[in-house]
Formats: sequence, C-alpha cells, structure tokens
Amino acid sequence: MHVRGLSARRRTWVATVAAGAVAAGVMSAPAADARPAPEPSLTTMSVKSPPGGANVRVLIFHGSAAAGEESPLVNAGIEAIEKIGLSGPADRRFKVEATKDASVFTDGTKLGRFNAIVFLTGGGDVLDPEQEAGLEAYMEAGGGFVGIHDAARAEPYSDWFSGLIGARPASGGPADVQRAVVEVGDRRHPATKDLPLQWKRPDKWLNWAKNPSGTVHTVARVREASYRPGTGANGWDHPVSWCRDYDGGRSFYTGMGGTVSSYDETDFRTHLRGALLWTTRLAQADCKATITGNYQAERLTKANQPGRNDQIGEPHGLVTAPDGRVLYIGRGGADSSQPVVTDWNNPDIGKGKGEIHVYDPRTKKVTLAGELTVFGNKGGGDELIKVEEGLLGIELDPRFEQNGWVYLHYTPHSRINRDTRMAERRVSRFTLDPATDKLDLGSEKVLLSWPVQIHSCCHAGGGMAWDSEGNLYIATGDNNSSRFSDGYSGNNPEPNYKGVSFADARRTAGNTNNLNGKILRIHPEPDGTYTLPEGNLFTGEETAEGGGKTRGEIYVMGVRNPARIFVDQRTDTLYAGWVGPDASAPSPTWGPAKYDTFAVITEAGNRGWPYCMGNKQPYRDRNLPDPTKPLGWYDCDHPKNESPNNDGLVNLPPVTGNNIWYSPQGGAPDFPRDANGVPSYKQDEATYGLPWLKGGGQAAMNGPVYRYDDAASADSGVRWPAYWDGKWFVGDFYDGDQPRNAVITDPKTHGDGGLPVHSESLKKIVPTGNEGIRNLMDWKFGPDGALYVLDYGRGFFTSDARSALWRVTYTGGGPTPAADLLARGGGR
Repeated sequence: MHVRGLSARRRTWVATVAAGAVAAGVMSAPAADARPAPEPSLTTMSVKSPPGGANVRVLIFHGSAAAGEESPLVNAGIEAIEKIGLSGPADRRFKVEATKDASVFTDGTKLGRFNAIVFLTGGGDVLDPEQEAGLEAYMEAGGGFVGIHDAARAEPYSDWFSGLIGARPASGGPADVQRAVVEVGDRRHPATKDLPLQWKRPDKWLNWAKNPSGTVHTVARVREASYRPGTGANGWDHPVSWCRDYDGGRSFYTGMGGTVSSYDETDFRTHLRGALLWTTRLAQADCKATITGNYQAERLTKANQPGRNDQIGEPHGLVTAPDGRVLYIGRGGADSSQPVVTDWNNPDIGKGKGEIHVYDPRTKKVTLAGELTVFGNKGGGDELIKVEEGLLGIELDPRFEQNGWVYLHYTPHSRINRDTRMAERRVSRFTLDPATDKLDLGSEKVLLSWPVQIHSCCHAGGGMAWDSEGNLYIATGDNNSSRFSDGYSGNNPEPNYKGVSFADARRTAGNTNNLNGKILRIHPEPDGTYTLPEGNLFTGEETAEGGGKTRGEIYVMGVRNPARIFVDQRTDTLYAGWVGPDASAPSPTWGPAKYDTFAVITEAGNRGWPYCMGNKQPYRDRNLPDPTKPLGWYDCDHPKNESPNNDGLVNLPPVTGNNIWYSPQGGAPDFPRDANGVPSYKQDEATYGLPWLKGGGQAAMNGPVYRYDDAASADSGVRWPAYWDGKWFVGDFYDGDQPRNAVITDPKTHGDGGLPVHSESLKKIVPTGNEGIRNLMDWKFGPDGALYVLDYGRGFFTSDARSALWRVTYTGGGPTPAADLLARGGGR
C-alpha cells in the first residue's frame, strides 16, 4: 500500500490575479477563484502501488470550473476513448469510466482501481487541495496520467500540476481552427510509431509560456510555418505532444484534441491509444530519451604537457575500434611554442607532425601511436599563406581486429615541390600493433595518390568511411581559393601559379578527370591495391568527347570541402557535409551566398559545385579576358565545363539537389524564379525552408546516423537509447546559431534532395559554450553506444588547452514501466 500525507509543494498561490497564472495566460478558459489555499489537511490516503491491475480500467475526469452544459468536445472525447478501449487486440483492451465528480480523488480505494486517469477538462481550478493531493498520491504510487488539450489550463496555481502537464499555454495565440503539419519525431513510442512522418490535420494549436523541450520527452512538434501561430509563438521547436516519468508515475500530454472532429480521426485515435497503452502499463515506452539531464558529457583527454602533443594534436578526425578504443588524429599544427615556417625558400616550409593518438577506455590512458611528417603547419591568415593540408582522415579496416590495418589520408611533406607549389595527397594503409598501440610507419602501402596545388588554400576534405560491401569512400576537398570570385562560385580561371590555376574550381571539383572536390569510392585489396566497384559515376573508360576524360574512382563530384562523411551500413546510404565559399549575402549578379551543405546520397551523382548550390540554385559564368564581367547562368540540369583549365568532359552529369543548405541569413534559403528557373537572389524575397538553422561563421561537420544495437551494447550502461535510431546528426564547427541537430529524412525523397521532415536540437546534450564542446570537429558513436566528440580548441592551426576528446553518455535508464510492472506482461 502507498500511504502519504498532503504535499507542502502541491500548490503555489499568488497574491493577486495580476501577478498570477491567469494574467500570464496560463488559463484563458473560465477563470478560477484566486482564493488563498486552506491549511493542509492532516488526513492521509492509501493508494495501492501500482494502481490498477490486469483488469485494466481508465478513468476520464471531465470536471470543469465553468458551470453550464456538458461540452460537445468532452462527449466526443469520452466516446472516442471508450471505442479505443473496446477495439484492438484483446490483450490491449480496457474499460472506461467517466466522471466530473472530483471527490473520486479522495477515495483511495476507488482511485486505486484505475490504471490511468485522463483529464478531459476545460481547465480552471477543478480540484481542491485535498483532491489534488489524492491525485499526487496516485501518481506517486505509480499511476498513469493523460492530459488532453485544455487540461494544460487546469489547476493554474499548482506547481505540482504544472510539472505533471509539462507546460502551460501562453497568453494570446490563435483561437481558430487551422490545418497544420505535425512532425512526428518519435518513431518508437506507441503513441507515434504508426503515425505519418508529416501528419497534416486541423486543430486549435496552443503556444507555450515556456518551451518544455529538454525537461519532457517531446514525441511530436507542430510546424509553425504551416499555420498562423499568432502571438507567443514558440518558433521551429514547438512541442505538441510529450511524455515523462513523473513523481513515480507516467504522464502523457497532447495539445491536440481541441476540436470535436479530432476524435473522429483515425490517426488521432491511434495517438491516444498509444498514450493510453503506456500510461495504463499495457506497454513500455521510453519517455526519457530527450530529457537533457539524462546525458553526461565527459572530457576524456587532459591538456597537453607544455611543448608536447602527448594527449592530442590539432584535432581533425576520429574513429572507434570494435574493442572500444578511440583513434584520433591531429592535422599538423603544433602548440603555439613550435615554429611555423611560411617561407617557400625554406625546405621546412609548412612542415608539421600529423599525430595519431589512441584512447583506451579500459585504462583511460592515451598513447601517441605515431607521427607522420606532413605538409600541414604553415600558419593562418591570408589564403596564400595558410594551409589546410596535413593528416586529414582516418579509418580502420573492416577486419581491424584481425589485421590491425589503419587507413590514413594525408599530404606527405616529402612529396611537395617548392618550385611548382604542388603536392601529393594520398591514402595509405598502416598496421597498428594492438599490444602497444603503436603504428608501424614502415608498413605503409600507398593505395591511392593524386596531385594537389598548395600555392593557395583551402578546404582539403579528408573524411573516409566504409560501406557493407567493403568499399572505401574517400572525401577529397577542392582546395581552391574563392577569394578571387568575391566568395561566390570560385570559377575565376585567371589566377595561377606557374600555369596551375588556384581559383578555378572547374579545374578540380567540376572536372570529371580530377580527383579533388570529390567523394571517391574504391575497393581496397589485401595486397594494398584497389579495384573499382560497379555503380561509380564513371568507369574511367568512357569514350565521350574523345575518351580519357574521366576517373573511375569518382562516386560523387561537385563538392567543395567534405571533411566529414558517414555511410549507414544498414542501407549503404552515404551522408556528407561540405563547406561553401565565403560570400556573406546573395547577389542578383553572381548567385547565392555561401551555402554550407549536407546531403543524403543514395547513388553516384553530381552535387553541383561550382555551378550550382542548394536546391539547384545556379551561379553565373565569367567572361574572359575580364572575369569581373558576368556571362549567362549555369544550367543545373545540363551543366557544361567550359573552363580553359578543364581536361575532363565538357558535358557534365546533371546536378542533384541537396537536402540541407544554410547561409548567414537562414536555413534552406530560396528565391522566386524567372521563366528560366533562375532565382532572383534578392535577399528581401528569400524564403527559408529550414528555420532551425542559420550560419554566419559556418563550417559544416557531418555526423553519423545512429544505429541502436540491442545485442552489442546492452551492458554498456552508457549507450544512447533506441529513440535516436535512424536519426542523422548534422552539426557545425561553430556553436552559435549554427546547427547541432538530429534530423529525420523521408526515404522516399531524401535521395533527390528532399528537405528533412523533422529536427531537434542537440545543443544541451552535446553541450556548447566555452566550457563545453564549442568547436565541433568530428563525432561518431562507439561500440558502447556512447557518442565520441572532438573539440578542436579555441585557436586555429594549433592544439591548445581546450583541444579534447569527449564522450557523451546516456544515464536515463531503460523504458518504463519495468517489465515486472506491466499490467498483463508482454513487451514494448
């Protein structure tokens, strides 16, 4: 039996209505008396724990502070819940009783018969203090609660009831019925797993005085761009249904159900059914997965000892081994005490150390596994001075546990030509000794190499990933300067050093015969060579335009700086992000502003750069001999490479639109288009399809798609919950308005550039700010189900005291109720 007294925290009374919840808009339905609270009763009430049993019962309470006839909405809700209880599989059915008599909450014997209580009330002060204490005792005994729409206006002076509901309505907001889009983010909760990703329905939509996201588990949001939210709008993160384990019990609330017609909707009844299955203990659900207090971010590495990179180099990438070790690389910058050589007459120009470190979770120790001498320490400043080459990427062989093979993507200093200012980028295989965590530098086998110009920087790429067929994807950057095109297309053919253009991305990313600005796909062989898998963009044997103008390694062309890529091995879908050029605003003359980009790539293709960006928004061609004069707009469906620096095909594959792009002005900017499909590029005419992200200073850092592995990480105690399964993590180096989000894409459209259908912020889980992970450089999940994150640090081209490897773990526990408390046994 559960016995308790009346809680001293159950109710907070305000001195005047003007200072209270009514004035703040907590309650806009019939006003409650602002009477002082009576002295707490000394009586106690017993409620069995957990309430209800295998003969599942649901109590609908529809008492209201307003006098008058029964609301048609209440009648519709009661009828719908009764029908829900009588339908479906026999082991999921339940009985329903309805009452408006609040005295039921002071009868512990009767209250204890019900597995869940539904508040279908018009709001107001519907319970006296003793009745509310009875409801509180019921929840502490392990009861279930479902609040519908105006239930958020009930008990407006009660802190405890505010916590039970999760949020209170804001003043103002729309009073009319509007059709809107509900984004269903939780694809596992019984209340939402069978609903459409984008659920279009009419209702009365409530705004919230304080956004509850992060303190409750939001299962669905309403998209404000799809209706008129009025005053007090919550923005892109507008929760509409949520749940939480509260005060010993389970609470579910939906802001929907504000119209009689709602209760006739099949999908809305499905929503209510799932909420009732969980709250009655007929099914388990995870209502902790997005509550930020259930996550812990821990810095794993210490600051380096002075003058040494013993813990971490200039962070640039990480990979996790099957046994839990984390291998991470430093690009080439040393700490600030080390010399930086920028004089091309000096043989040590740009010489740096690309470090490979290993973190062992068993010992919590870091080992410096090895150092490569790289061209990658040439300082910062102007694009003709700094360099972004170095040690760029790391990946482990699929049979790493057996062979110890590590693949590194880097620019060796020994292969630079100081006269022509050319270098060699390569992907090599090395062997790691698992006993010592030391890399055998003499074991190097060079799989693939290609030339890059190093007169100018930037954007070298570097990410690598495997698919389920053993194919290795290699992201290579287009290391040309966009400075000479004012930060727009990067298509100025004139600047060159000793005959090699360094400002014309058509020579590189837009060139079918050049491996820069691409995502390559090869199949490494045991002897250190590689073969070409079927399905790449080219075979290398094309005879078009005279032949010899394609490279068979190219899987994706037209990307600028794909520093981070990920392949979801359940689907073999490639996820990539890349940095755009530097223009801060769109230009009606030259085209779009800088767009950083993320894309879901389901097949080989052309992603546009430097001809088109975003959702096939074209740039303008340049005239010769005066490249400051514009020519025509590029045709994204029939692009042509007519650069004098092109040695590949003139006629290029059509451009595929991208899923996410953002500029300093906002996410997914688009413009009205003329008869030829050319956008106006007038900033005051822009619309923004993704209001949850924005740029400014921006550098896209693609993340993983989380896959919940029930068997492999069941005992880790730190793994992220199944809620995140299938969600794609997209982030930015910076942590202001820039993205750090988990998104859902629609498999029916995402390969063709369809926008994400849902997004939620990760900024309180993967913490931002100077004391957190401010400069996100890479992030991947380990075999333990925890998220490992590299923080670059607070400077550029160096490692500093903030450069660190972090781990973000989940501590919220499993789904509720516990299996032995299910009303009829069964599972999730």
